[in-house]
Amino acid sequence: MSFINKIKYFFEKHGFEVSSRLAERLGMRAKNVRLFFIYISFATLGVSFALYLTLAFLLKLKDLVYTKRSSVFDL
Repeated sequence: MSFINKIKYFFEKHGFEVSSRLAERLGMRAKNVRLFFIYISFATLGVSFALYLTLAFLLKLKDLVYTKRSSVFDL
């Protein structure tokens, strides 16, 4: 068994166990718990990406407004 397959097997064994135990405690199907985590990861990635774009836009806008001028004639 290769190293990559050992890592894959380890994460599959322990990662799915977390979902199934949580689903058992909540009285749900493990499939629904896994889908919930997948959807949440996409949603939070989208929010952070939108926040990044907003901050980049605001910084660019700030740089355009507050540019340092060397003399009065640069207006």
